[in-house]
Amino acid sequence: MIRVQPFTKLGHFRNEWLNARHHFSFGEYRDPARMGFGALRVWNDDEIAPGTGFDPHPHREMEIITFIREGAITHRDSLGNEGRTEAGDVQVMHAGTGIVHAEYNREAGPTRLFQIWIHPNRARVAPGWETRHFPRAEEGGLKVLASGDAADQEAGALPLYADGAVLAGTLTAGAKVHHPLAAGRGAYLVAARGALSVNGIAVGERDGVEITGEAAVEITAPAESEVVLVEVGA
Repeated sequence: MIRVQPFTKLGHFRNEWLNARHHFSFGEYRDPARMGFGALRVWNDDEIAPGTGFDPHPHREMEIITFIREGAITHRDSLGNEGRTEAGDVQVMHAGTGIVHAEYNREAGPTRLFQIWIHPNRARVAPGWETRHFPRAEEGGLKVLASGDAADQEAGALPLYADGAVLAGTLTAGAKVHHPLAAGRGAYLVAARGALSVNGIAVGERDGVEITGEAAVEITAPAESEVVLVEVGA
């Protein structure tokens, strides 16, 4: 089953520095029918004005993945970690037993990102943070950016304490991607840039797509596109 959540129907919050769209209930946006997708709890599509950001705030018992679409984000946390993650790259924060962090846009222009929260499959892990560069120019398929699978981690993915994986890829016009799904697995994907056809269904830029009960995800890019996909138990 393929279910499309149009970008125009996402939850919306805006103030003087943040323009956010919520694929699932978050903050002031509450929809009992949109409380997550399997272990995937949050997918926020954020635009952060330059010189602003999220002041220090706490998290616990969550795996938080940030994919930078445009610009960069500067991270600082209570463990002493500090770093800058730029467009095309990804950072993972294990909230575990508790962490306080801040995220700021120190760039000259707006930063646009996806923030993805996945429920962990291990409780009370030590908190941590890591960022990694993934060449955006690589084309033709999906690359595993972060995963709870040891084999993916050995191949270069950032580790997750979760039964899930985050993948992304840049697709040239006419490119096709086949991503198999094991029984009981589902996927949620967003076209970060461009439009897609997903299992024969047209999907617009920044729409959300839920895939359940399918043996595979078949993605076709009518024009150059970028896709981010989260696989979890459905």
